[in-house]
Amino acid sequence: MGTHWIDEGCINCGACAEVCPVDAISEQGDVHVIDKETCTDCGSCDSVCPVDVINWETTV
Repeated sequence: MGTHWIDEGCINCGACAEVCPVDAISEQGDVHVIDKETCTDCGSCDSVCPVDVINWETTV
């Protein structure tokens, strides 16, 4: 299991939110954020981010 998060540098394009199968990503102000409680760590958002600001950290 792990945790995804969106780093600073998000350009608020919404590409990540469009591909999230569980609607864990939403717009908050000028950026998008990932709800860690809803995220299933599927990784769908990783490859669509045009500025590569979605990060992953493995937790045990």
